Amino acid sequence: MSALPDALSTRALAPYACDPGQSRGRRYPEAAAPTRSEFQRDRDRIVHSTAFRRLVYKTQVFLNHEGDLFRTRMTHSLEVAQLGRSIARSLRLNEDLVEAIALAHDLGHTPFGHAGQDALHECLRAHGAADADGFEHNLQSLRVVDELEERYPRYNGLNLSFETREGILKHCSQAHARQIEAHEPGGVGRRFIDRTQPSLEAQLCNLADEIAYNAHDIDDGVRSGLITLEQLQDVPLFERYRRQTLEEFPHLADQPGRRLLYEAIRRMLSQQVYDVIEATAEALGRQPLRHVDEVRQAGPLLCFTPTMRAESIQLKQFLFKNLYRHPSVMETTHRARQVVHELFERFLREPAEMRPRFAVRSDTARAVADYIAGMTDRYALREHERLTGQRLLA
Repeated sequence: MSALPDALSTRALAPYACDPGQSRGRRYPEAAAPTRSEFQRDRDRIVHSTAFRRLVYKTQVFLNHEGDLFRTRMTHSLEVAQLGRSIARSLRLNEDLVEAIALAHDLGHTPFGHAGQDALHECLRAHGAADADGFEHNLQSLRVVDELEERYPRYNGLNLSFETREGILKHCSQAHARQIEAHEPGGVGRRFIDRTQPSLEAQLCNLADEIAYNAHDIDDGVRSGLITLEQLQDVPLFERYRRQTLEEFPHLADQPGRRLLYEAIRRMLSQQVYDVIEATAEALGRQPLRHVDEVRQAGPLLCFTPTMRAESIQLKQFLFKNLYRHPSVMETTHRARQVVHELFERFLREPAEMRPRFAVRSDTARAVADYIAGMTDRYALREHERLTGQRLLA
């Protein structure tokens, strides 16, 4: 079967979008797929990966066992992909690339959310000079797709395209960027050294990530009982759409259930999507771009309007104070950090307690970090109980 005609994958793309027919390629060259573009192929490899399946049992804010309806890393990633594709379609960006990046962006996240990430960072930094740069979950996501997945006979990792890998590496320290550059000259670490931008598709996933977690953390926070609709009246971005909903549907004020919350969040999400499309179109209009390489040399282009940016920051500050730092969440966070610290120390002393592929590695501290980062919440808790006899989180 012949390769997919370019027209099928590029006919609606803007000149500044990533064209799969002009991809910078894969680390290990492969023949083109007969029915899929390069970025569709990346997406499919991500969806079938072991790391992607693990996301269903990894914490977003609330631990997996705390409720069946709270977001996990997987449901979060799916919501990011949905928002990203909606915006990409209007801006004529490559939807398949946006989806691939969105689905992969948290593959390297630890169990227990940011508590686990922070604990692993502390463990690596305390270990010694070789690991003093610590743990970055974006870099870990790249390690997953480049090295840690074991699916193919000819290479480690998923062998994704440059453009998908560029989007996955959302943040990176200078030290880690130089390490990547040493192994892959001119590769995905180079932009952090040169301080240039990634593709618009990568920029879009960054913003879609923020839009998604702000919205679903409101939903999960109210569901948990840790924040209330009354408290949210102090958040202009949410309150505007709550009032708007009640003006149109006044009966919701006295109706039990969650329709008022859902409708206010839906309207807030829609307006943020429209705002990004409007602000980005305006930014692109000020400096017409003819190729994705010109995007990389320009400043950040995917953006909110100043008003929406300010209101989004207010919402994040509210969630940080009232949800992420709520005493109940902090109690769980403290215990989760203890689990990670104690697992790290035990595996460092006794590597044979890990799975064989990690136990035999010579870079023991990094192997321990890779092993723990790949755990789901419940597997980490089972391993901790097996090794210590303690049950810190029911």
